[in-house]
Amino acid sequence: MASADLRQELDCSICRNMYTDPVTLRCGHNFCRACIDCLLDTQEGAEAYTCPECRIEFKKRPVLQKNVTLCNIVGRFLSTRPDQEETGIFCTYCIHSPVPAAKSCLHCEASLCDKHLRVHSKSAEHVLCDPTTALGNRKCSVHKKILEYYCTEDSLCICVSCSLAGEHRGHQVEMLDEASEKKKKKLKNYLQKLTTKREETEKTVQRLQESRKETQEKVVVVTGKVTSLFKVIRRQLNDLEKRVLSEISRQEQRVSLSVSELIQKLEIKKDELSGKMRHIEELCNMSDPVTVLQEPDTGDLCDTEDTETHDNQVHAEGGLNMGVISETLYAGLSDIIRGIKNGIYVSKVTDIVLDANTAANNIQLSGDRKSASESHKNQNHPETPERFQYRQVISTRGFYTGQHYWEVEMSKPGRWMVGMCYPSIERRGDQSVIGYNNKSWCLCKDNNQYVALHDNKGIRLPDNIRCDRVRVYLDYGAGQLSFYSLCDPIRHLHTFTATFTEPLHAALLVYKGSIKIFGENRELGELILRFLPRDW
Repeated sequence: MASADLRQELDCSICRNMYTDPVTLRCGHNFCRACIDCLLDTQEGAEAYTCPECRIEFKKRPVLQKNVTLCNIVGRFLSTRPDQEETGIFCTYCIHSPVPAAKSCLHCEASLCDKHLRVHSKSAEHVLCDPTTALGNRKCSVHKKILEYYCTEDSLCICVSCSLAGEHRGHQVEMLDEASEKKKKKLKNYLQKLTTKREETEKTVQRLQESRKETQEKVVVVTGKVTSLFKVIRRQLNDLEKRVLSEISRQEQRVSLSVSELIQKLEIKKDELSGKMRHIEELCNMSDPVTVLQEPDTGDLCDTEDTETHDNQVHAEGGLNMGVISETLYAGLSDIIRGIKNGIYVSKVTDIVLDANTAANNIQLSGDRKSASESHKNQNHPETPERFQYRQVISTRGFYTGQHYWEVEMSKPGRWMVGMCYPSIERRGDQSVIGYNNKSWCLCKDNNQYVALHDNKGIRLPDNIRCDRVRVYLDYGAGQLSFYSLCDPIRHLHTFTATFTEPLHAALLVYKGSIKIFGENRELGELILRFLPRDW
């Protein structure tokens, strides 16, 4: 009885289990650290913290002091009787106080402590096992004998009578331990598969979480860019509104001035007509026939300009030129829409000038070095280490930071390559062709088929590309080189991703026809590139 009472003193009053990492409050009561922490968390925001045992109040959250002595007692108690304590099964025959069981007898269907185990029968039919409460499950429900075998055909645990004379006679049977080990082996294999699957699931969840985080970060960035884009659009619309209203005001002033002049002219004419009318009235009131007859003919007096002419002039001068107004509005809106539609631009258009010292002898450059074409006549350039053997040329300028773009327009028909390369690219042999080494990246067109090339590995692009105007966009810091078709609709063709280690030069290769470099810059377009997704 004293042992049971001592055991109860080691129980936490919150979880009703033996103390785990016991701590003490200032009032002297002990609890599991996790239990009292959880309870104090629920009291956050209340006027005071209270001890669950004595209800004493603390104004501030009490500091938990580890009870070393109690912790040692619990540890020693568990170390002396670990198996019995963990089972929670007590001796069937110790009726006065609960004493942990050491074994269970399958024949007696009873659990025994060490004391009763010493006097228990040692005969073979009294089979002992670890403490358990499911003693009935260890016997055959038909023969009431201990289950010793496992029928592999019916997947059932059976007794010796079942295997010899029962319904399982003739079936393949195994000893329980042997069958259990086989099943454990299968379970371990299944557990390994489940573990692998769980790890894969965790990795997938982690990737999805990272993707969600990236999306959230991208939303913030894109939202800012869209906001900036619409600010530009609104400003351009406001400017367009001012231009249209200014045109209307200009026309109104012009019409008003013209009509004012005409009115002034007609007022003078009206005064003249009024004088003539008064003179005619005086003639009509005269009694002297000689005076009346000596006056000029009245037809001459009434000879005035056609009033219909003035009326038409008034209508002509009084209307607005809607054609000019409409054209101003349409042209402005078209510029804004064109800026959005063609707006794959960066902050500053890149000026590309081809390096004549690198041009192959079968390449002819224009005077401004903005275009290159195939030449059937040897250009007889001086041989230098920088000059390409094949139909290639690169730019004078290399880029090692920032964002840049340049555009090319190819003649129809034509076979060409456009891209970028390191200055250390070979100048002789097959390894010098852009796209056929690890120092260059390019877009290639051959027989109406587009291919993205790098390190002699090609990615074939869709067959429905029909465009001879391409934009090359470089984001050196991000390690991205992209190609866009500028035909209607604008479309992203391909993006190479790499860690660039040298400056990049624009590179051209012309098999047939010619390639011209050009560019333009619009404020609206500058913002749109940062907004548009790569696969737009």
